[in-house]
Amino acid sequence: MHGSDYAFTDGPTPNATVSVTTRRQCLRVIPPRDTVPLIDTAPDTSARTTIVLADDHTIVRSALRALLEGEAEFEVVAEASDAEEAVRKVLAYKPAVIVLDLSMPGGSSLAAIPRMLSASAHTAVVVLTMEDEPRFAREALRAGALGFVLKEAADTELVQAVRAAVSGLRYLNPQLGGLIAAAPETPAGPPDNLTDREVEVLTLVALGHTNAEISEQLYLSVRTVESHRAHIQQKAGRTTRAELVAYAREHGLLEHRSDQ
Repeated sequence: MHGSDYAFTDGPTPNATVSVTTRRQCLRVIPPRDTVPLIDTAPDTSARTTIVLADDHTIVRSALRALLEGEAEFEVVAEASDAEEAVRKVLAYKPAVIVLDLSMPGGSSLAAIPRMLSASAHTAVVVLTMEDEPRFAREALRAGALGFVLKEAADTELVQAVRAAVSGLRYLNPQLGGLIAAAPETPAGPPDNLTDREVEVLTLVALGHTNAEISEQLYLSVRTVESHRAHIQQKAGRTTRAELVAYAREHGLLEHRSDQ
């Protein structure tokens, strides 16, 4: 390139474009287009709301899965067909939400709610049921549920209820909400034919007292307290202390106690 005013390439350069310059300028190299890094535009699914579905009918679970996973932010991670399996799945997966059928085999769904919350404190419970009496909604909310949706309205309300529960808000079927507001709860008699003494024992058990402490408070022998407790468990269909606590709450036995 002696004595020449310009420098040229001998032929096309495969990986770069070389511009014509004067000898006093630097060559300018333009990188080829195929070296520009590509940006990954795939959606981020790391923040999805994880859900466990609990219903004893396979076809219902399939329909609920399709409904919920139709929303980009939801992911159904497990299913259960009875209350005990639902508790196990909550413990195993720690989902953000469990959608829980109120009437399933394998124990009471209402009694299972406190156990689920104990197993996974950050899991929100949304009850889905055909029971449209206000008392069932009251009992579910007392047990710790954040949502109560009727199955007949699931296609329009379940997604709203799950979103509300994730935010820590309650969702109640509007029809039931109106009925509850119009008809304040009235005290009921002893549940499941419990005697007055059995109600007293149950209440104290739910408040955390031992059999010995109950015997002192009620002036009974420990053996008599144990007998009452066995009868309560048989009539109520509950065995563990956690289930008895939930049962007492369901029936409003703790609402007006000053020693809670």
